[in-house]
Amino acid sequence: MLPAACWIVSCDEDVVALSPMKSSEFSRAVLDWFAHSGRHHLPWQEQPNAYRVWISEIMLQQTQVSTVIPYFLNFMQHYPDVHSLAAAPIDEVLHLWTGLGYYARARNLHRSAGIVSRDMAGEFPRTVEELCELPGIGPSTAGAILSLGTGTRAPILDGNVKRVLCRYHAIPGWPDLPAVQKQLWIIAEDSTPDKNFAAYTQAMMDLGATVCTRSKPLCENCPLREGCRALAQGTVNEFPHRKQSKAIPTRATHMLMCVSASGRVLLEKRPPSGIWGGLWSFPELADARQIEEFCHQWLGNANVKPENWPVVKHTFSHFHLQITPVHVATGTEPDGAMEPGRWLWYPLDQSIPVGLAAPIKELLLRLQELP
Repeated sequence: MLPAACWIVSCDEDVVALSPMKSSEFSRAVLDWFAHSGRHHLPWQEQPNAYRVWISEIMLQQTQVSTVIPYFLNFMQHYPDVHSLAAAPIDEVLHLWTGLGYYARARNLHRSAGIVSRDMAGEFPRTVEELCELPGIGPSTAGAILSLGTGTRAPILDGNVKRVLCRYHAIPGWPDLPAVQKQLWIIAEDSTPDKNFAAYTQAMMDLGATVCTRSKPLCENCPLREGCRALAQGTVNEFPHRKQSKAIPTRATHMLMCVSASGRVLLEKRPPSGIWGGLWSFPELADARQIEEFCHQWLGNANVKPENWPVVKHTFSHFHLQITPVHVATGTEPDGAMEPGRWLWYPLDQSIPVGLAAPIKELLLRLQELP
């Protein structure tokens, strides 16, 4: 199979024959579709530059456009350029990110902004290789930054583009396998036109997001339907091939929600890496015995009565987490022996901007509603 070929389907009784078509015709079909059916008014398409495209691309990783738009607009209000983001406290950045998930993205944004602001005078690199040296930027994100933000031709291969190409060429194998990904990059490079490449880049993302969707694709609306091998074979829903699934383990933990009489709750800052890295959370304890020891250590002889709330379930990419929230009301706020920067008596009205994971934010709202 020619890796960059497009295909024309002709049927002779029960035989389906496919003949290669020029990549230029493939890109032209995509561009013609984009002209009348693509998305042209997304916030990051207004006054595009490398910074705005970078922020949008990072936010859009494993996150839908409808979810990203309000976060992007709010982010731009606070940090209109790379220098303002670099100067912002990481807790404030994580606070604005609360609810988007995959918080390593926000930490990497902050780190990269510092590098670009401090070491590059605010100018983003102009090659894929140099962009990929920044934390959190891979080849596809780098290609989008260059193509959409700087007017430099560069192919992309995000999840939407992988899906379109895997179906069109009926490419077997999980797309993130090195051999499959290498083949897809060859196709993506060859299919990207020398002109109108920014429109083509956006068009391919739009095509995967709105037509060639993961489930229930709208093949009748696809500009590539006449040459799609998966459609011709009746195997559209089989592509891209999925990663062999493994059973996701379940972990259980207790989170202590210690609320003072003044309406503040004790939070602990999590380590900078790992699950919810750098975010503020309730103290996490294994069982009732540890809860009793914690209360004795920090609340002294206060007469506290731990109350278990219903289990809260939260799913990460590689495990399920079952949280048992444990509510404790106390009249004290001991902080003399607590490590600065690790512990915080946080107001229930969430008036201090800190990064909070979605389950923690939801539990805070429930605490706020208590009489």
